[in-house]
Amino acid sequence: MKSLLFTFVCVVHLLPLASGNTVYGNDASQRTLQDIREEISGYRDVAKSIIKLAVYGKAQNRSYERLALLVDTIGPRPSGSKSLEKAIRIMYQNLQQEGLENVHLEPVKVPHWERGVESAVMLEPRFHKMAILGLGSSIGTPPEGITAEVLVVTSFEELQRRAPEAKGKIVVYNQPYVGYSRTVQYRLWGAAEAAKVGALASLIRSVTSLSIYSPHTGIQEYQVGVPRVPTACITVEDAEMMSRMASRGTRIVIQLKMGAKNYPEADSFNTVAEIIGSKYPEQVVLVSGHLDSWDVGQGAIDDGGGAFISWEALSLIKDLGLRPKRTLRLVLWTAEEQGGVGAFQYYQLHKEAVSNFSLVMESDLGTFLPYGLQFTGSDQARTIMKEVMSLLRPINVTRVFSGGEGTDINYWIQAGVPGASLLDDLYKYFSLHHSHGDTMSVMDPKEMNIAAAVWAVVSYVVADMEDMLPRS
Repeated sequence: MKSLLFTFVCVVHLLPLASGNTVYGNDASQRTLQDIREEISGYRDVAKSIIKLAVYGKAQNRSYERLALLVDTIGPRPSGSKSLEKAIRIMYQNLQQEGLENVHLEPVKVPHWERGVESAVMLEPRFHKMAILGLGSSIGTPPEGITAEVLVVTSFEELQRRAPEAKGKIVVYNQPYVGYSRTVQYRLWGAAEAAKVGALASLIRSVTSLSIYSPHTGIQEYQVGVPRVPTACITVEDAEMMSRMASRGTRIVIQLKMGAKNYPEADSFNTVAEIIGSKYPEQVVLVSGHLDSWDVGQGAIDDGGGAFISWEALSLIKDLGLRPKRTLRLVLWTAEEQGGVGAFQYYQLHKEAVSNFSLVMESDLGTFLPYGLQFTGSDQARTIMKEVMSLLRPINVTRVFSGGEGTDINYWIQAGVPGASLLDDLYKYFSLHHSHGDTMSVMDPKEMNIAAAVWAVVSYVVADMEDMLPRS
């Protein structure tokens, strides 16, 4: 899932972008904005052809059907699992059979964690079996579990104020949901903060915009020098119920059992395929999504959809016999859910070529009906991207928003490469992601068609324009 915690700060030497001002390109030309607008306008027929093929033509529903076949056959694909490696091998074969170029696997060492059998039972003030999902990288409990009284808090600040009460207890966080990027800190660091005040374990209210008694998992992070305690997410309903009980002064006792275990790193791969550029093959526009998922649901929205519209972008361009001037590269990341492990190793391997990357794109916020494109880059590049997005007027997806970062492309953005991410219904996305609800049943083939068309038009035009996107 895309990280929304990323903060990108740069010192920008702004050059006003108005008609008559220049933007730099391949050191071969200095062109005015009007020149670039005219160039982009020349892609209208190509954009219409891509849209027609993806939304109305023989390729309609193809990304949906491809995704359904994979996730129905393989299921969830957690880092280090045999199912992920099987999915990678299937995708490698698919890309080869389609005739894409330079199809290969790049080795990556990835974390391997398994949740095992887990349960949480309220013993006081009444017997109640709770729905839980252990958080990634959590340790397990002793075989007999941990039975302890509960301390309910709504924030880290309250935990600090009540630190003397926490020793020997299970801390339950009932933090309000105030958007994913602000609320996810409790999932990430709740266990470590509870351990600092002597707690035996932590249970975190699921970070979600909507709950129907559905726990949501995700990665959590221990801290060096801080004891490691077991941690899991619970439903919004149970967190709020215990908060009400505690406010009445009711004593709450829970027995927590978790069979979670961390194993040695496993071998995995980033999966790569290309359409090699006709004029500037060393320059790259990268489109991507991650192939791994959590171990619940099917990993359809997070991030099967993003991976498969990225594949579909290359398929559409190839089907139309198009070959952009610079290379269009597809990367299907591994171990994104563990913090972008595959993407980090990819960056380390290729960072010397950072000056040759025109745009890095990642779809990891769902493939529902797109609102537009999130973008991070210079003001000049943003103006160009607005012109590119105007080509999508036939399907009414033309807006450019801020915040193009994504877990797997942040390394490139930090190095100055412009970045883009697909934006759609985040309320729906965060209601389902990292849960048993992440299945093909919430996917819509018509919405995926439109998402794929957006992805293909943007990636092709930026890859085929005479100049790379200008940087700050």
